Amino acid sequence: MPDIIVIVGPTGVGKTKLSIELAKRLNAEIINGDSVSIYKDLNIGSAKPTVAERQNIPHHLLDICDTTENYSVFNYQKDARALFTDITNRGKRIIIVGGTGLYIKAALYDYRFTEGTTYNTYPHLSNDELLAKIKNYQVTNLPHVNNRKRLIRLLNKLENNEEISNNSNKLLYPIKVIGLTTERSLLYQRINNRVDEMFNNGLVNEIKSLQDKYPHSRVLNTGIGYKEFVPYLAGTLSLDEVKDQIKLDSRRYAKRQYTFFNHQLPTTWFNVNFHDFSATITEVYNFLIKN
Repeated sequence: MPDIIVIVGPTGVGKTKLSIELAKRLNAEIINGDSVSIYKDLNIGSAKPTVAERQNIPHHLLDICDTTENYSVFNYQKDARALFTDITNRGKRIIIVGGTGLYIKAALYDYRFTEGTTYNTYPHLSNDELLAKIKNYQVTNLPHVNNRKRLIRLLNKLENNEEISNNSNKLLYPIKVIGLTTERSLLYQRINNRVDEMFNNGLVNEIKSLQDKYPHSRVLNTGIGYKEFVPYLAGTLSLDEVKDQIKLDSRRYAKRQYTFFNHQLPTTWFNVNFHDFSATITEVYNFLIKN
């Protein structure tokens, strides 16, 4: 199998544009690596590439689920690996592009999940109640009661009887990982501008069209660009406050993405030339054909 090309990085650095141009040059098809873009109707808040932006390049794992479905990392792993076989058998290259590091790594590495793995955020359970449920499994080295993220992560693992093997750093496919980056203050400015653009492009109308699904949708209650509207729909937050919160959450997420891609994937980083993006495309393309 030829190397699978993986394009990662925070929001707003040009991953989509790079993936399209490389797909043209390398006769490749693109697999979405963003956990929110998997869902139908979540277009503006997810910054999903439009049909026009895709430029007739085949894109996979976009718009495959309703917002009330729970599509898990296990589902992604299974679907992505099936696509690896299908695309390669048709003589095409593979490009994965997105910012959800766990999904991408689970597809490429020896992660083992139990069939039917789901992910629950347990919104109706307090931290003490989460800890009590965990204690029922006779677990040692319990997370601190105030660390809700670790409590949720551990309880999900226990309830799913999930096994992630000790070989989770064993790579199963040949890959080249391209990371796009830029100076931090410029990145944050681009993130803020992108959120403003989402609102100008009709994000609030998109949210209102999904309003009835919010009580039943995990992605709407957890995905950045959507979860921030929950208090707005409840009448406790203004739109300006929602916008500021999305910007803040997006900047914080960018920090976490850098940490993950630096430590969990063999990423080669490229500083983006926003004044001449074609130069960045050429630089990455030359790297790929020479290495």
